[in-house]
Amino acid sequence: MTRRALVTGAASGLAAGIAAALARDGFSHVAITYRETPPDATLRAIEAAGARASATRIDFLDDPAAIDAALRAASDATGPFDTLVHAVGPLVVKRFARLDLDDYRAMFDGNVRSAVLATRAVLPAMRETAFGRIVLFGMNGSSATQGFRGFTLHGAAKSAVVAFGKALAIEEAPHGITVNLIEPGHIRDKEISRAEAARVSSPSPRGRAGSYEDVADVVRFLAAAERDYVTGAVIAVTGGLTQADERNAT
Repeated sequence: MTRRALVTGAASGLAAGIAAALARDGFSHVAITYRETPPDATLRAIEAAGARASATRIDFLDDPAAIDAALRAASDATGPFDTLVHAVGPLVVKRFARLDLDDYRAMFDGNVRSAVLATRAVLPAMRETAFGRIVLFGMNGSSATQGFRGFTLHGAAKSAVVAFGKALAIEEAPHGITVNLIEPGHIRDKEISRAEAARVSSPSPRGRAGSYEDVADVVRFLAAAERDYVTGAVIAVTGGLTQADERNAT
């Protein structure tokens, strides 16, 4: 089976490591989107892992028609995607009294609308082949609509993503498409390995910082072709942490 994945927002951070991990798992083509950060390093990592690589510049805060066109172009260039890892999701940590409508648009367009548009772009091909894997991202506590200081809009948007993904999982299960969500925890340095993270202290019960490898392992599990009985799940990759990082919530 030829596998093709689209990983959004993968020029750097967690998504960059996830893209390379999928390449090592045997995906023939891993396409990524980027906004401002040059994608060259991620493309090299994907190719070094043995897969073809491509990048499309997409600003998920842009006009929906422009986003749709860019997503269609990415699919046309590689062939249809059977896997979507939608890692795009801007973060604003401020108390509500300091937020404005631009922050609102960034949080909901950047997190919720972007997930809807990316999913809508890949679903037709997945339905046609009766196979698909979709992985979306919440935040720590979003599946329980847990409140944290400074996360009024970001938390609300991520909880909406979880609600969207869980409902979509029910609708698409008969078509062989799984939809699952990941809630990352305290991962401030998103490019260190698990070995490097083991040397960094963290407020999590596990006591160490998280790494891109911790998150990529869960994505790899959920994206596997045989993982057709796991859908609608929300998996916390937090080291047991039950609080959000409120240090910047001024």
